[in-house]
Amino acid sequence: MRNSLPLAAVLLGLSSCVLADHGDALLLGQQVITASRTGHSPVSIASSSLITRDEIERQQAGSVPELLQRLAGVSVTSNGGRGKSTSVSIRGTSDKHVLVLIDGIRVGSATSGSAALQSIPVEQIERIEIVRGPRSSLYGSEAMGGVIQIFTRRGGAEGFKPYFSVGAGSRSSYSGSAGVAGSHGNGWFNLGVASESTDGINARAYRSTAPNAYEPDADGYRELSAQLRAGYRFDNGLELDGSWLQSENHSDFDSRSSSGVTGRNAYSDGSLQAISGRARFSPLAFWDVTLQAGHSEDLGDNFQDGRFYSRFDTRRDSATWQNDFNFGEAQVLSLGMDYQTDRIDSDGDYAEDSRYNKGYFVQYQAAFGRHGVQAGLRRDKDEFFGSHDTGSLGYSFDLSDALTLTAAYGTAYRAPTFNDLYYPANSSTAGNPDVKPEESESYEIGIRGSHGWGEWSVNAYENQIEDLIVWAGSSPMRPENVDVARIRGIETSVATVLAGWDVAANMTFMDPQDRSKANHGHLLQRRAKRQFNLDLDRQFGAVGLGASLYAASERFDKASNAEDSRMPGYALVDLRSEYRFDEAWRLQVKLSNLFDRDYETTQTYEQPGRAVYFTVRYQAL
Repeated sequence: MRNSLPLAAVLLGLSSCVLADHGDALLLGQQVITASRTGHSPVSIASSSLITRDEIERQQAGSVPELLQRLAGVSVTSNGGRGKSTSVSIRGTSDKHVLVLIDGIRVGSATSGSAALQSIPVEQIERIEIVRGPRSSLYGSEAMGGVIQIFTRRGGAEGFKPYFSVGAGSRSSYSGSAGVAGSHGNGWFNLGVASESTDGINARAYRSTAPNAYEPDADGYRELSAQLRAGYRFDNGLELDGSWLQSENHSDFDSRSSSGVTGRNAYSDGSLQAISGRARFSPLAFWDVTLQAGHSEDLGDNFQDGRFYSRFDTRRDSATWQNDFNFGEAQVLSLGMDYQTDRIDSDGDYAEDSRYNKGYFVQYQAAFGRHGVQAGLRRDKDEFFGSHDTGSLGYSFDLSDALTLTAAYGTAYRAPTFNDLYYPANSSTAGNPDVKPEESESYEIGIRGSHGWGEWSVNAYENQIEDLIVWAGSSPMRPENVDVARIRGIETSVATVLAGWDVAANMTFMDPQDRSKANHGHLLQRRAKRQFNLDLDRQFGAVGLGASLYAASERFDKASNAEDSRMPGYALVDLRSEYRFDEAWRLQVKLSNLFDRDYETTQTYEQPGRAVYFTVRYQAL
């Protein structure tokens, strides 16, 4: 795995050796709450969702994007089947406007600006937290549409608890995972490996290429991953936590060469890695200090016609120092600093191949009777474009014990990528070192209820984005700050029990308008105005049954909304079941795309049809 094991050991060991000297109280395992960056938060204002390990296994999801697509305000587009380039959007923003963290460490490509969520193995995940709305006041660049934080699996139960799964299904799809988790005394750990492979589908539709250049092959995918997470709580209260995740993948795809002739046997070899070492201690009873260091990698080599043709590698180092001052249970003041360096390595000749960013933030959270407040400010100092300030203000009011009204305001930004600034010039494309950061301003109001029969929420928002970076022109095509967008939306969700069935539903209504001069009033590319999700589950003794419905309205592949770029709306139905032989063993079956629906999320790229998957799981008690 690209010589990463020694680096993982060094980082995990270094964090333990250095931080153990502080000798007071620390909590490390699950202190991060993505919406506030604090383990204790007296208020809950942000619109957020949580996907647990139990839900991942119940839904029998094959990928992270598949899990995320079931949430309000989240949409997914893909260039083909499993493992192909996938974009996850929150509230109509682009995938570059979504910050992705793994165990608190920022991951993604510094050249493309997005994270390869399709390559993060679901078998290595403990839970996923999703926060909708701007969070730049806490995290800096990219958190314009929201934040997705993935936590890897961790032990907990006393002793050594092995687990494994094996699966097989349509299109010669196979998967397997194995691991051991547990705890002893004040320590806990999880060690796991997982793999999957599939022949896949033909990613490109026949009409997308000239007849004599059509490549009717199956574009397969395979992945191998490993994960380690461990922690220890000392008698003096200090807690240490370390994690390592690595995923190696190979993905076949159909592509055109620079001459315009479709390339044969194109594929990419990728690697994703996240390493974290973290500690928390309390110099005083009301003062918690968190220290974290991390390293992440996003590596990709591309091949075509049996020859290497491009490499885009990102390596990122980061460190955080955060101080939380707890004034009773009702008030928390947080002060912190983030430091990050990005380095890229490419076969192209970039004018700059590294940069750093320093971020300083302050946040105040308080609950006063029925009132709650969350306010934050942050200043980022980027090596390329200087300082940038962002802020947020949230308010909640308990109308009753069951009803809460919320309101929020926030600003956010996204720094230009290395591609935006310094992409090597050629006859067709070139970077622009004068391009500026994108900026946004967002407003939100919501109401939620928690009753004996279930829970529900309604959130309405408006997000105005300026200086959107668009690659335009010709000979060469260059990025410019020319576009403006205004996105309005309403998200509704409800969860209850009806006739013994667990019911969870959400609907998103969105008006994602392009406000640039050239396409004023048009829908933003590949955004649907309406989405609906419905999940039904019920247990009948040892047998569990479930069904999911996902529906989305039409969208356009081009900013011009030209008729030839219209992609019709569609609806998908999945069925699932499981049989528990006993508390440790179970057999699961999933039938996806029940009605074999043909649909596209990116024009000319096919999506999988009907498929069935079988999985056997074991978890020691």
